[in-house]
Amino acid sequence: MTEVPDGTEPRIVADTRDLAARVGEPGEIGAVWNIPSGERDLDANVIALPPGEGIALHRGPAIDVLIHVVAGAGTLTTATTDIALSPGHVVWLPRGSRRAFTAGPGGLRYLTVHQHRTPGPLLGA
Repeated sequence: MTEVPDGTEPRIVADTRDLAARVGEPGEIGAVWNIPSGERDLDANVIALPPGEGIALHRGPAIDVLIHVVAGAGTLTTATTDIALSPGHVVWLPRGSRRAFTAGPGGLRYLTVHQHRTPGPLLGA
């Protein structure tokens, strides 16, 4: 068998069923999982918001982001409307779009997928 450099073979990096099962756990807020580090073009995180908590209205980064709601429920507030979120929803957040997230009574957990970028400022509020 030919050896390949680490990180160059497809592999399972997480099971969203396990990540979803922890929705609403006390003390879990923010990024509770991310794709293992290394050379890559893609980033992924699982964001956990406890019941009633949220992420304030902000302008997203200069990259498109795809989210997949894995557990709980909540609301995505955009510049023009509110969107109810529930498990299974896949939402596209266009680069630079204004958005806020609020978790419902059972909390909210969603997977984000986007182009890898170096940390830096958002586009502004």
